[in-house]
Amino acid sequence: MKALPYLLTLAIAGLFLSFIQPDHTTGMNQKAGDLVLTILYDNYNHDSELKSDWGFACLIEGLDKTILFDTGGNGKILLENMKKMGKNPEDVDIVILSHDHGDHTGGMKMFLEQNNQVKVYIPESFPDKICSIVTESGAILYKIKNHKKLSDNLYTTGEMGGQIIEQSIVITTDKGNLVITGCAHPGIVDIVKKSAEIAGDDLLLVMGGFHLLRTDQDEVKEIIAAFKDLGVTYAAPTHCSGDKTIEAFKESYGDHYVELGAGKILNISDLI
Repeated sequence: MKALPYLLTLAIAGLFLSFIQPDHTTGMNQKAGDLVLTILYDNYNHDSELKSDWGFACLIEGLDKTILFDTGGNGKILLENMKKMGKNPEDVDIVILSHDHGDHTGGMKMFLEQNNQVKVYIPESFPDKICSIVTESGAILYKIKNHKKLSDNLYTTGEMGGQIIEQSIVITTDKGNLVITGCAHPGIVDIVKKSAEIAGDDLLLVMGGFHLLRTDQDEVKEIIAAFKDLGVTYAAPTHCSGDKTIEAFKESYGDHYVELGAGKILNISDLI
């Protein structure tokens, strides 16, 4: 009987550790080849049938839930581009907004008029005006402070940064993790490091806005070197990354550079 208190102590300690340790699990072990990412909104253009405009929105299909990450700056353009790509707003389950800039949140109101049955995840620091748009539409609002598992194989980094607070997302797969950023105001390298802490350091792809439009090219080279040191296999900068930065990644990553732009359909099976 003396062993019971000792065993109970071990059990409690084990439970405590399970709460404080990073969650590197991959849920249902998502097959990377099942994932399809469609760029619905971007200031770069991949398909001339779609309208390009300053901002970003990416549709993620192949998980247990269909995700819309950011909504661009103009709802009319977002919905028109979705229609041209054969994407139905009603098929979206979750909307995730990266940060409180209009080129990422501007399309949300019109989108919610088409589908208010979604869960909307926003950084906790978002202003009441944005929150009201969500709640008044009838959609379910969730405010994110810390990193969190949103569904099988889908994580948010939680709020990062100081002056401009932002969340990014991480998707875990059997071939490595995908990191998707809106503008990377907190620093793209810091976001990648945080993603690795949350979900493991097997980094298949980092994509989205890298916020390097006005960054000195020597610093860009350091960032590219950091990507490689961190083991990022594929890089796909777009939106606010800047032409020179995109060219630098393209030159350095070669066949492992991925071009994005409005209308791009990225089958992850093409990368593995």
